[in-house]
Amino acid sequence: MKRSVVALLSLAIALPLTTPATAGAQPAPTSDQVTDRVTEIGTPLQDVLLIGGVVAPGPGGRTVLWSASSGAPAHLNAVDPNTGEVLARYPLTGSGGSWAVTSAPDGSVYVGTYGSAKLFRWTEAGGLTDLGRPFGADFVWDVATDENSVVYGGTSSGGSLFSYDPATGQFRDYGQLDPERLYVRSVDTHGDTIYAGTENPGLVYAVDKNTGERTALPLPEDLTDHDKSWAYDVDVVGDHLYVRFGEAFPAPLHVWDITAGRWVDRIENVHGLEPSPADTGGEVYLIRSNELVRYDPATGELTETGVPFTGRVANTRGIGWAELDDPDYPGQSLVGLLWRGQMFRYNPETGASSFLPTAVQGEPIDITTLAEGPDGRVYTGGFLNGGFAAVNPDSGAIEEFNTFSQSEGMLNHNGTLYVGAYPDARVYAYDPALPWHSPEYSPHPEPGHADNPKRLFDFKAQRQIRPRALTGAGDLVAVGTLAVLGELAGVLALYDPATGELVTSERGVVTDQGIEALAYRDGVLYGGTTIYSGHSATPPTQTEAKVFAWSVAEGRKLWEFVPAPGKPTIPALSFDDQGRLWGVAGQEVFAVDVDTAEVTVRHSYGSSTSSAGSLEYNPVDGLLYGSLAGRTLFSLDPDGDGERTVLADRAVGHLAVHSSGDVYASSGSTLLRYDTPVCAESGTAPDPRPTVVLGTVDSGVTNHATGPDCTVNDLIRDDRPWSHHGLFVAHVGVLAARLVEERVLTWYESVRIVAAAARSDVGR
Repeated sequence: MKRSVVALLSLAIALPLTTPATAGAQPAPTSDQVTDRVTEIGTPLQDVLLIGGVVAPGPGGRTVLWSASSGAPAHLNAVDPNTGEVLARYPLTGSGGSWAVTSAPDGSVYVGTYGSAKLFRWTEAGGLTDLGRPFGADFVWDVATDENSVVYGGTSSGGSLFSYDPATGQFRDYGQLDPERLYVRSVDTHGDTIYAGTENPGLVYAVDKNTGERTALPLPEDLTDHDKSWAYDVDVVGDHLYVRFGEAFPAPLHVWDITAGRWVDRIENVHGLEPSPADTGGEVYLIRSNELVRYDPATGELTETGVPFTGRVANTRGIGWAELDDPDYPGQSLVGLLWRGQMFRYNPETGASSFLPTAVQGEPIDITTLAEGPDGRVYTGGFLNGGFAAVNPDSGAIEEFNTFSQSEGMLNHNGTLYVGAYPDARVYAYDPALPWHSPEYSPHPEPGHADNPKRLFDFKAQRQIRPRALTGAGDLVAVGTLAVLGELAGVLALYDPATGELVTSERGVVTDQGIEALAYRDGVLYGGTTIYSGHSATPPTQTEAKVFAWSVAEGRKLWEFVPAPGKPTIPALSFDDQGRLWGVAGQEVFAVDVDTAEVTVRHSYGSSTSSAGSLEYNPVDGLLYGSLAGRTLFSLDPDGDGERTVLADRAVGHLAVHSSGDVYASSGSTLLRYDTPVCAESGTAPDPRPTVVLGTVDSGVTNHATGPDCTVNDLIRDDRPWSHHGLFVAHVGVLAARLVEERVLTWYESVRIVAAAARSDVGR
């Protein structure tokens, strides 16, 4: 029987996948029914992400590349610099990843994490030990040790500095470094001084280890406003302090002479996350403009090595010196890791260099956005290390995965999938019919391919970071963004695919608010805002989110108002088939009459002020689907009394209604699918036709009963707005295979039904 099913599925897959050619809010009743029609599709996004790392002794005393791989949980890995083999792997329980990995003179390795904001210690004798959470931190950003093996760390969101002394087993709280700053982003030590970098503007503080007294170093005089956002990397090598001002991507590296107490040099376009330890001549290695270079702090001379680092992200994830078992790499060689798990090696004596894969395991990536693509597949983008995956909506198979940026939003519009990417609020256009080729992240192995996805524009110059809201506006594409650290006003933009130009780019449509959601109807864009920046360290000036209307033809705002008092964010908007604009805020669902700018319906399910939420109208069954405050997938009748049906009682982040009528949702890294009801569950009578008919094509196969009040015809969704004929045929193939397994159909009957589907006009 299994062989028959596989053959039938092969028949379906072989068919073409493209076509030729206002009362106060009252608590609403909530059904406690939990459906069994939600299934886990799997984890479409899985990849390696390394951030914090250090080159130091590992198991058995041999030099290894230590690095933390992000995941659930994250893991601390010891990688052999000779082979790339993982010699040891330790779970960082409860943590999602780490920017903060360092070693101590006593041979221990420390890891500060995010997710649980813990400090871990590895020793040869004791393995990995959880030392706990330092003073209520929610993120440990960086750690460094001194000559006594005491470890120092910087945290958010309290902006505190701490230390841990392994001799006593005690933590020390140095308190908030600056009352106006919520981050200690970077840390290192020199003698009795701790150096710590902060944000907005990015000051560097010198803190006395013993007394806790702190003094801010003067900012370099040549810093631009953009450079001032962070003291992103702070590293001590010898008697020099290297501070990379700016953000994650290439920025100026300034050199502070600790003895002289002054800035002595500036190096342009330097990648993070740290320079190397000094070689025998006191020189350090760093990556500048995608090339490994050597820097002499005594003379300021830079020497190119000719070793290239390709792609948008060329930051080192741990860099240091090791002896390799290779005659091309005599003596000490420079070794390090890159963000996707690659290892690099360079020998200064011979000039030999290499980039090798490692055996660090990939981990599931949380889904940050999803949408149906032009080809009917479900596309997902992920958090931090991103990724871009295509899922077959019928089989659930992950058919494609590509390395890509963190995605903030997706839109399927007029045959193109538009993707909003973090940072710089970049927007790309992707054509699934063409080969994937991303020079920034994952180039095609063969030369000569055009960029796909193609970068269309960005809003870096407008100080924007997240293009979270995307919607079609007639022939145009509308984009709404969130601002960078220190800014609040988002941008509303309109892009014309026909000309390749932005026809509108308006900042601050609503005072000091970003744009989280967009919807379009009859020449007007409607936006849902947030009082927050695209970065959590920026304090808001407003107290409540708004809905606004924008005339596309006139290029002006028509109105704005607060639809959900006390709520800071309106994360989703969607029109139903009656022209009502529905939105969510906290744990409220509301409807707006766009002619009067008034709330006409409000359902409250709690008092949360969470900024998380999703909502989308399903034209197939006429219901709203959503999630509130990041919890539960539910359906709601827009014409009902507010009673909602809980479809999945679990964390739910984002959702997308497929043209088949099914609903896809994310739960962390897991993709869920809700199969919309059929047959008796839908309350309709069974199809009375004697044979199975697909569109207008009669298969001649008996319309067998599949259960109480249900027939084969009832299960075939030929009345739905399929975006492609091939997807409908694949749907029929999967269904027919299932009915063969259930002994409803014979093999021969199933083949006839699939053939009839292929001859039909459904989806053409």
